[in-house]
Amino acid sequence: MIDLKNLEVWFLTGSQHLYGEETLRQAAAHAEEIAKYLDQSPQFPVKVIFKPIVKTPEEIYAALADANHSSDCIGVITWMHTFSPAKMWIRGLNILHKPLLHFHTQYNRDIPWERIDMDFMNLNQSAHGDREFGHIVSKLRINRKVVTGFWQDEDVIDQINVWTRAAAAWHDWQGARFARFGDNMRNVAVTDGDKTDAEAKFGFAVNTYAVGDLVNVINTVTESQIDTLIAEYEQTYTLAPNILASGDKRQNLRDAAQIEIGLRKFLIDGGFKGFSNTFEDLHGMKQLPGIATQRLMQAGYGYAGEGDWKTAALVRASKVMAAGLPGGNAFMEDYTYHFNPTNSLVLGAHMLEVDPALANGKPSLEVHPLGIGGKDDPARLVFNVGGGPALNASLVDMGDRFRLLLNEVEAQEPEQDMPRLPVARVLWKPLPDMKTGCTAWIYAGGAHHTVYSQNLSAEHFQDFASMANIELLCIGKDTRLDDFRKELLWNEGYYNNRR
Repeated sequence: MIDLKNLEVWFLTGSQHLYGEETLRQAAAHAEEIAKYLDQSPQFPVKVIFKPIVKTPEEIYAALADANHSSDCIGVITWMHTFSPAKMWIRGLNILHKPLLHFHTQYNRDIPWERIDMDFMNLNQSAHGDREFGHIVSKLRINRKVVTGFWQDEDVIDQINVWTRAAAAWHDWQGARFARFGDNMRNVAVTDGDKTDAEAKFGFAVNTYAVGDLVNVINTVTESQIDTLIAEYEQTYTLAPNILASGDKRQNLRDAAQIEIGLRKFLIDGGFKGFSNTFEDLHGMKQLPGIATQRLMQAGYGYAGEGDWKTAALVRASKVMAAGLPGGNAFMEDYTYHFNPTNSLVLGAHMLEVDPALANGKPSLEVHPLGIGGKDDPARLVFNVGGGPALNASLVDMGDRFRLLLNEVEAQEPEQDMPRLPVARVLWKPLPDMKTGCTAWIYAGGAHHTVYSQNLSAEHFQDFASMANIELLCIGKDTRLDDFRKELLWNEGYYNNRR
């Protein structure tokens, strides 16, 4: 599973020598207190590390260079306790390649009306010190998040927490490796894209590996290893009668276990954080990996079907952002519609591969014919997904840029059983409504593959898109189709002018 506790964000406070040693001493003490308060907040998944206050261009440059070179540092929080002339920051900011959060706060919540004097004013200058810093960051065209408010307020802490999670996901992408077994599903447009451009933009590499190389690893799995995993299946899931020890599909279950063990070994040995495959290229495999893919996703790997490496990478990023939170993040597909005029819904599913982290109850382990791919009947986990707020996220290659598209949705409990549909499935209502949500998605060129998230908000993805410096579009409860189409046109003009 994914653990973020060894990651750090650095708390960096700006000042200058103008104020004297006593003021600088107080500023450092206050900054350390704030950093420790944030670090001890239970919401934070990472460490917040206080760094000595910076007072000169040389100190600023050195601190930001150190942040760049630290393998544990995933981002920098800056705060101007006093006035810190912003020209001092230019050289350091120009080399910073870690995410930046500008914390616009002050040590005291209230003005001490009866005792306020010029000593107090000289120390507590965030109101204009942060404006000076904000100007230079804007002038340098540096993406960052600005959080304003008192440092002990819960909403302020929540905003910083969201940013730290996005920064952790961005950090995780840097140098990440994703395996693509075989190629893209033939003639499909949206799942493909420019892998070289993606590596330059996002920091992760996608390379193709022959299915035969994976099969060679699968074939080394021993019967004893299979027995052990089958025992785990029996303890964890409800097994269908035909795959019990005496069932006529028991061998199919053993074959699925063998695939899972081999696939997991291939990913671990290669240092991969996710993978993709396609049912059109299973040469040498007995069945399409169903339960193997589901369980690997639940363990933290990114995945998407049919060669869709972009969604596989986004699944991984979402899992990192959400590490430790209740709920799940999973590969998903808009499969079919329920156009009831009083309750229009999307049925989300995939052939086999939906993460059991979403399961509402104990999944059932079953073997059924697939009807596609021309292989043996595969094993898969079957379950329903519960209701509640969620969102779908899609990363697409628009040719001249990458676009991250979100749709906030409201999942609903199934109104009726679906006994003849042996896959994991979820029903949701797109916001603001079915027609607007789906139409806006189509206009934006969103994919049919998505990340379905039960625990991330649009703010998480907004922060992540800012770090990646890519286009973001959000379809939610306030979306109006006319305005959304105008936003698409404005974005075209903006990105065309940047080329």
